[in-house]
Amino acid sequence: MTINPGHITAPTTPRNLDATGLSQVLMQDILLKTMFRMSLNRVTEVARTICLPIPQTIELIDIARGAKLIEAIASYAANASSEASFQLTEAGKARALDALTQSEYYGAMPVPLSMYEEQIKRQSIRNIQITRRQLQIAMGDLILPPTLMSDLGPAVSSGRSILMYGPPGNGKSSISNGIRAAMGDRIYVPRAVVHAGQIVSVYDPIVHTVAESSEDNPSLLRQTGNRFDNRYVYCERPTVITGGELTLDMLDLKFNPVSRTYQAPLQFKATGGVFIIDDLGRQEEPPQSIVNRWIVPMEMNYDILSLQSGEKFIVPFDTLVIFSTNFHPNDIFDQAALRRIFYKIKIDGPNQSDFLKIFAMVAKKRKIALDEDTLIHLIQKKYPTINNVYSNYQPVFLIDQMINICEFEGKPRHMSPELIDRAWNNMFVQQEDITR
Repeated sequence: MTINPGHITAPTTPRNLDATGLSQVLMQDILLKTMFRMSLNRVTEVARTICLPIPQTIELIDIARGAKLIEAIASYAANASSEASFQLTEAGKARALDALTQSEYYGAMPVPLSMYEEQIKRQSIRNIQITRRQLQIAMGDLILPPTLMSDLGPAVSSGRSILMYGPPGNGKSSISNGIRAAMGDRIYVPRAVVHAGQIVSVYDPIVHTVAESSEDNPSLLRQTGNRFDNRYVYCERPTVITGGELTLDMLDLKFNPVSRTYQAPLQFKATGGVFIIDDLGRQEEPPQSIVNRWIVPMEMNYDILSLQSGEKFIVPFDTLVIFSTNFHPNDIFDQAALRRIFYKIKIDGPNQSDFLKIFAMVAKKRKIALDEDTLIHLIQKKYPTINNVYSNYQPVFLIDQMINICEFEGKPRHMSPELIDRAWNNMFVQQEDITR
């Protein structure tokens, strides 16, 4: 199956409480904790917060009323809303406090992990077919050799792991971001999932970009039904980017001992999207150890997480992992690790022709006129000193340096061999002994 943007099957709105897949006890406790912590009493407010349709919220409230945990509030105000309001009884408050000692989680009802697994299949990143044109558009103004695009396309469409390596400053990070942009569609991310009674928060506004609102019209007591289950958030496919700060414990479930709640690890938040490990080899953990952590997920398409109790459980692994490094793969991995990374793509610096194209493109964007004498000086005098090794970052660096000098000296933006020399001196540091 190939996914077209906007054609992913949405998780359906639960038509009754049983359709949520949750136990009545769990839902009731979350309801009571939410009303207690947020001082909610109006049905529409409660429904919006626990992310259930209003009819199902009323059904849940009625069950709690039957247990004498919630009671209706009489309203005598002349301008009072006709909407029914409720409050916790003393027994309800006691039950809420007891539930809070077990877990401080309240708010959106979670999605059972098994139900989320089905949604992952419907929106799997491995169902996407990227075309050459999509990839070219997503790369924007990057000037890439045609052979590179031919290598990237099948790698991205496979949804499997990719290792990009090569000298620094040649766009590996930009290419990684372009890959995400090429996907172009949206998925449904659960606000939280539940497994064995333990709730794990998944939706993260730092990682997930909301595509559009998912709420029912709160003024309608009789709902016609959402376009999808409000326990999910409709988002762009997520991108998680880590660099030298990545540690192996960042890939484990995070348990907050104060609130007694779990937070999903980075790779689980990236489900359905891209996980980029940039600057591999700069982390405190050895590169081999980092790749070893991914061997089971990359080969088996599932990951293993551990609860605070030590219990382990399996979660789907549906993520395109991109490793990016300035080191040669043979220097940081053994062959067993390399075999498990499906695609290895070298990202080289541009040749002289492509370098000049990039230089001209950047100059046009920065509104600074090209100067023939400056370019000749740069190509014939400066680059031979570094064996004519060109990098994609250098045009931006050199041009911005010249602009900064002109602005500081109060002169119009322009190029000159003298300005290139000054910019060049900031791009490289001359090797010398420093007396201490």
